[in-house]
Amino acid sequence: MTAGVIRVGISGWTYAPWRGVFYPSHVKREQELAYAAGQVRAIEINGTFYAMQRPEVFASWAEQVPAEFVFAVKAPRYITHVLRLRDAQVAVANFIASGLLRLGVHLGPILWQLPANFRFDPPRIERFLKLLPRDTGHAAALGRNHDNRLRAPAWLEVDIRRPMRHALEIRHDSFRCAEFIELLRAHDVALVCADSVAWPRLMDVTADFVYCRLHGSRELYASGYDHAALDEWGQRSKVWARGEEPKSTDRVGGKARARKRDVFVFFDNDMKVRAPANAMELIRRLRA
Repeated sequence: MTAGVIRVGISGWTYAPWRGVFYPSHVKREQELAYAAGQVRAIEINGTFYAMQRPEVFASWAEQVPAEFVFAVKAPRYITHVLRLRDAQVAVANFIASGLLRLGVHLGPILWQLPANFRFDPPRIERFLKLLPRDTGHAAALGRNHDNRLRAPAWLEVDIRRPMRHALEIRHDSFRCAEFIELLRAHDVALVCADSVAWPRLMDVTADFVYCRLHGSRELYASGYDHAALDEWGQRSKVWARGEEPKSTDRVGGKARARKRDVFVFFDNDMKVRAPANAMELIRRLRA
């Protein structure tokens, strides 16, 4: 069995403390994305979580990155934190119609991050998972249900019908149950493996890819990962990519069937400029 692709990246790229440290002093702010995309293989877009974007913004992001580069896109908090996944069809349509499909070949997984006080609600979770588009053609059709809240004319063009991936990040212990894992597997949605001092860390494999967010295992968003920890995450990534599961793993469901999987590992410990340094070191170790 051949292995899937491992992509190591960072969460966001616009951070003032990174300037003059990760970003050389000669790199202008408008050049930061292009520079970061030359160092890592994927980046999470955070701006989509906080505000609706325009199609030209997505197009600009796509134009600044290498051909093989992939963006993970953080879904709007309006859907996850305000609506709390209820009656979300129009809001999801707005998200898509705002220009998401303009990323084209650079569109990677959609990250749905739930709030820390969101408890496991099987019917609500299942209804939402059924709503998610499985390919760009399905997404374009769903996007036509948008309302007038868009900040610019809708963009719903599809050059090639491509699969779409979704990852769900949970932050409440009530999700520690086999029923939740089976729901995700039924809809081929990845459970985010979140390494954090504050939230559950589950490593159940639930989709055709694995999605990890490393928030800092000792201090949230701040602590770095030492050589031993990076070795461990590198080894886990290789095992997942081969279609297997790490021997020492935090699971609440049954073992997933063996098949090669793509792996995404994002460092979200952006304070103190830990994220880019850790990401680049893990990339180096995976190449060794």
